[in-house]
Amino acid sequence: MRTNAWPLQWSRRTFSASIAGAVCVGARSSRAEATPPRIRVGQIGVGHAHASKLSVYRESDDYEVVGIVEPDATLRAKAEEHPAYRGLPWLTQEQLLATPGLQAVLVETAVRDSLDAAEAVVAAGKHLHLDKPAGESLPQFERILAAADRQGLMVQLGYMYRYSPAVEMLRNFLAQGWLGDVFEVHAVMSKVVPPSDRVGLAAYPGGIMFELGCHVLDLVIGVLGAPTQVTSVATQIVETDALRDNMLAVLHYPKAIATVKSSAVEVDGFARRHLVVCGTAGTFHIQPLDNPAARLSLAEPRGAFKVGVQEVAFPRFTRYVADAADMAAVIRGEKADDFPAAHELTVQKTLLAASGL
Repeated sequence: MRTNAWPLQWSRRTFSASIAGAVCVGARSSRAEATPPRIRVGQIGVGHAHASKLSVYRESDDYEVVGIVEPDATLRAKAEEHPAYRGLPWLTQEQLLATPGLQAVLVETAVRDSLDAAEAVVAAGKHLHLDKPAGESLPQFERILAAADRQGLMVQLGYMYRYSPAVEMLRNFLAQGWLGDVFEVHAVMSKVVPPSDRVGLAAYPGGIMFELGCHVLDLVIGVLGAPTQVTSVATQIVETDALRDNMLAVLHYPKAIATVKSSAVEVDGFARRHLVVCGTAGTFHIQPLDNPAARLSLAEPRGAFKVGVQEVAFPRFTRYVADAADMAAVIRGEKADDFPAAHELTVQKTLLAASGL
């Protein structure tokens, strides 16, 4: 029985293809002689913490970056000398969306502004990369997804672990049923948020789960799908601001339980970021997520993997390189979207509930 919620196309991949793809995606973008004409892409905003990912697109042979938008003079002045933006044309939003041949736009504004920008992108008929989380208004996000679907446009969310080689291997295990029936998933996503950053995050009532926990919540939904119920628990450790900085979400399923923990006060939190998937035939434990390694416990041999406990090492993982390559392949019609609108909507609905919203 297939117990995972990730798309069925994962079941058509082998482990060797998964890992080779993760290792070689950079090479795919470097062989200029094998690439079709570049996809023209622009970016709206530099206010998001991950906005400098634009450098991935500038370095890729899949894309031609045509310009960037930032109406805030202070943010623009700070960004102009950043290597990710240096030398690019600075445009108004209207100028960018009217650029001849523009096919896709990255929205990297502050979260409070992201859905308005995203809606303008889709209304202009462009594919969309929207950084996480998908705003605070579920009705507006639903409207954007519906408009994109009517036009055959891709909406890709900026959850940064989707194409980790360890996560890709996990997907293959699940697609082939090698873990049995999944009954437990546990994920942690924490760090120390400095006082200078806490003030901005405190403006969002969803707290650190909304800001940070969303990355692993996306993975949990990929494993188990939509929960039947979500329980949100929040405490506040540092009381100098209003940020809910210590949060837990419990996702209820008919035959499984998942927990997602996120904190803004954990020393060396990056090292403990992890995803654990427990099934009746084995356990798959990825830790840390940012420089992935996996620990497998199997009840019986599976492919090249033996009974018992074994460690798996992976190549160094660079965020967003594979996401950008995958978006290019979808835009060119070479493959289906691995994370269609139904997945993105389920993640956002669950995130709002997990954040106590």
